[in-house]
Amino acid sequence: MEKSVLIETSARHVHVSREALDTLFGPGYELTPKKALSQPGQFACEEKVAIVGPKGKLNASILGPVRPATQAEISLTDARAIGLSVRVRESGDVKGSPGCTIVGPLGEVAIPEGVIAARRHIHATPADAQAYGLKDRQIVQVKYDGEDRSIVFGGVVVRVHPDFALAMHIDTDESNAGCVETGAVGEILA
Repeated sequence: MEKSVLIETSARHVHVSREALDTLFGPGYELTPKKALSQPGQFACEEKVAIVGPKGKLNASILGPVRPATQAEISLTDARAIGLSVRVRESGDVKGSPGCTIVGPLGEVAIPEGVIAARRHIHATPADAQAYGLKDRQIVQVKYDGEDRSIVFGGVVVRVHPDFALAMHIDTDESNAGCVETGAVGEILA
């Protein structure tokens, strides 16, 4: 493929602030890395929490390290299951989004906003972007030809930063729709 990109499925997860982590797990608690993620410095944690909405709750992993603000990234199917009406947004774009309660073993945190369905996106270094003729914030399509299904993901935002590694992230609903398997590779159609 001319412009190939690894496609990774991002399951529901929570990013926590230092303050939220202290409330959920105790003052001074440190996250326990379970597995390194493709993005440098990012990791899945051993710690789990519950995301609670008006109609139910979901168990979710925490992704580290701690962030400036707490937010939950879930699929649209997850949102419906717990009674939330979420919008597709870029990570960090939480203004006006619904809130929830996040429950840990030692406490809970009510966030007034911060529950989103993450917009599909590609992480790229400046060198990757230049090699592929892409620009930061550009919107592209990515085609995936799987064994069982083929799919073209539209509206994929390119995010360029020196600390990134080349990979596309989609949520579980999108992954299931395209039968995207671990290690899948797509083609960027700019």
